[in-house]
Amino acid sequence: MKRLLTAFVSCVALAGAPMAGSAAEANKELKIAYDADPVTLDIHEQLSGGMLQLSHMTFDPLIRWTKDLTFEPRLAKSWERIDDNTMRFHLREGVKFHSGNTLSSEDVKFTFDRLKKSQDFKAIFQPFSDLKIIDDTTFDLVTKKPYPLLLNAATYIFPMDKKFYSGKDDQGRDKDMISKQVDTFASRHESGTGPFIVTSRQQGVKVEFKRFDDYWDKDSPGNVGHITLTPIKENNTRVSALLSGGVDFIAPVPPTDLERIKRDPNTDLVTMSGTRIILFEMNQKRVEAFKDKRVRQAFAYAINQEGIAAKIMKGFATPAAQLSPEGYQGHVDGLKPRYDIAKAKELMKEAGYEDGFTITMMAPNNRYVNDDKIAQAVAAMLARINVKVDLKTLPKAQYWPEFDNRAADMMMIGWHADTEDSANFYEFLTMCPNADTGAGQYNAGNYCNPELDKLVEQANVETDRAKRAQMLQKVEQGLYDDAAFIPLHWQDLAWASKKNVEIEPILNVMNFPYIGDLVVK
Repeated sequence: MKRLLTAFVSCVALAGAPMAGSAAEANKELKIAYDADPVTLDIHEQLSGGMLQLSHMTFDPLIRWTKDLTFEPRLAKSWERIDDNTMRFHLREGVKFHSGNTLSSEDVKFTFDRLKKSQDFKAIFQPFSDLKIIDDTTFDLVTKKPYPLLLNAATYIFPMDKKFYSGKDDQGRDKDMISKQVDTFASRHESGTGPFIVTSRQQGVKVEFKRFDDYWDKDSPGNVGHITLTPIKENNTRVSALLSGGVDFIAPVPPTDLERIKRDPNTDLVTMSGTRIILFEMNQKRVEAFKDKRVRQAFAYAINQEGIAAKIMKGFATPAAQLSPEGYQGHVDGLKPRYDIAKAKELMKEAGYEDGFTITMMAPNNRYVNDDKIAQAVAAMLARINVKVDLKTLPKAQYWPEFDNRAADMMMIGWHADTEDSANFYEFLTMCPNADTGAGQYNAGNYCNPELDKLVEQANVETDRAKRAQMLQKVEQGLYDDAAFIPLHWQDLAWASKKNVEIEPILNVMNFPYIGDLVVK
């Protein structure tokens, strides 16, 4: 099964006084260099790999994924099925937040309600009707219908400190306010139960973390007491920082430097095949031509995915013709990249656009491996069917607000299925956009096919795996036939560290490195 991981980003702000305690063994220093630093501390503000990685550093989930894609208890010590629509969870007792408050079911309820208000997370929790508190350490997660991915969704519940986030801030705004547009209390402060507290932050310069002395997981092997995260956007500079001994751990490792790191006797390289799809979306509300399926198909035929994977990604990617990677239920074996310039020109002529047209395109330049170079290559390929592209690339901190505003005719996005399931791709990237439910939250193409959406909804209540796979594969085939988007490749990623930093045990297919368990020899 092909899998991927992401580069991890951590974030900012003092969350409260750490509790007294002893963690004498957690005294190792760790210097991390990633390609970007966090833009917020609010773990519900943006659904992204970086924010989920931050969540695992400063918060803890109810349950979390293991390397073999099973579930292990974290803040929830156990759970059991009550009926077809209800799962009961039992919390660990005596768990402390960074503020010193004690975790209870009230905090989980507060978090659940907040997730359902988040524009980015509400779609994941749309199948849920309620979280019912039984007592201080017991609660029920209730779904509207039988839901095959209940535990998958539970991995996204990182209990927040209700007392800490309640009331008004110094601006008179609710402390639990979620906003991508304005600076909020939650974007500057955190109080989680996680292994690390953010002690200082200089945006774009440095983030400092220290071990939470009263961390509940006394069985964790982690011995890191202090972390300095430095964002280094330039690939060569980041790799050089590791090889020179300036930092201990870097991600991502660019494809061009894999051999360089392998040859160095003082470093270790960890690689994994991936499931993060990189694609372009075509905005049908901005460009009339994109409403014509033949034009969208022409664009798909004009893009040489195999060429991009070989030349730009140096073979460190798998060319894609669909969203679902091999091993996911929706994967259709027969779908292959369809690069054919002659066919692309024929379709453009048939649609009445033989002379082409001009479009705008935006892509990040520090979010995905070689993202800016990929965008330049795609723009050049579209020129061969007389499409002139006005390309603009931006650092991801500036890119995501532009993406949210659908500021260009074609926009790049990468997506790793949050639930390790095909339906998650469709819910966020291809379903008809619906602000109320959160469906299509990242569908910057404004593509809409109600028939396919209905199939996704049916699959989301189908517990028979074989039947569910048939439904999801029909969706994948329909998206391919419609050329709903331009798939490029599944991105493979790599991490590297000094020999004494044992990163392999903390990495997983979701790329949520469990830094709290990291051992430095």
